[in-house]
Amino acid sequence: MKIAIGCDHAGFPYKDTIIASLKKQGHEVLDFGTNSSQSVDYPDFVHPTATSVESGKAQFGIVLCGSGNGVAMTANKHQGIRCALCWKVELASLARQHNNANMLAIPVRFVSKKMALAMVRTFLESKFEGGRHNGRVEKIACK
Repeated sequence: MKIAIGCDHAGFPYKDTIIASLKKQGHEVLDFGTNSSQSVDYPDFVHPTATSVESGKAQFGIVLCGSGNGVAMTANKHQGIRCALCWKVELASLARQHNNANMLAIPVRFVSKKMALAMVRTFLESKFEGGRHNGRVEKIACK
């Protein structure tokens, strides 16, 4: 599977760990940066990440920042994106199962690296349940 990832300076300390884990699991990773702890503007890295998912170049996306809010808000400006801000494994699972989320936002200042890795794994392994959730998900995008 091809996974896109992007972050700001606050998310950078987790990015390489997540990329290494994804590659170990056999995934291909599209890294949209940033590549240091120097202060940057998160939209500059989130928009290309979201665009790669929206266009189908990547199946899923992961975005990281301090609170997770800025990256989630930015990603969700894209019509084809359903980015879920998660801080527990159960939320990551439900985001896929009930909301068919295609991007995961991680608040690195509020979760450990171990939790972040567990959420990523769960997010990618969980399947959309469809059924009663299908119609709800179809109503999310503005038309």
